[in-house]
Amino acid sequence: MNQKERMLSGLPYKAWLDGLTEERNACKQKIYEYNMLPPAQYQKRTELLKDLLGKTGEEIHIEAPFHCDYGWNIEVGENFYANYNLTVLDVGKVTIGKNAQIAPNVSIYTAGHPVHPDSRNSGYEYGIPITIGDNVWIGGNTVILPGVTIGNNVVIGAGSVVAKDLPDNVIAVGNPCRVIRKITEDDRKYYYKDREFDVEDY
Repeated sequence: MNQKERMLSGLPYKAWLDGLTEERNACKQKIYEYNMLPPAQYQKRTELLKDLLGKTGEEIHIEAPFHCDYGWNIEVGENFYANYNLTVLDVGKVTIGKNAQIAPNVSIYTAGHPVHPDSRNSGYEYGIPITIGDNVWIGGNTVILPGVTIGNNVVIGAGSVVAKDLPDNVIAVGNPCRVIRKITEDDRKYYYKDREFDVEDY
């Protein structure tokens, strides 16, 4: 098993061997091109994203700047939107469902290093997959750590650090991120806290 195979299997691996450095450099070149595009070149941005990422829907938009390690290890569903400064360390698989809304400065980290300094200084690191369900809204400055699974219809408050799995249909906030309540049918009529919609087409 080479180092890329080890990486994709969630095993300790060395990131500078077996072509991994070259793959990251190729990704950096694509990212550079994407981040430097003039805003008016919307169609070109979409084309570059679809070339960079492993799988996307038809509708995808990521505000520049965007950063990732490989790109091909990220899959996103239909109607994906991420605001400025999304960072994805995709040494492990990152799978995100449809209708994702990601606020500025969100970081998704599948990568990690051993805790003991001797083990860490050996150069071995690891990547553990992250899975995010459908209809998830991730608040600004949130960090999602290796191995986390986030369910469908979840709202994560700004500034959260998500270290454990979150079930479907909840609001979760904090460091460490924890569930504060379920999302219910009563929430449908509000657009912000206790402010009710004054329109009918929501």
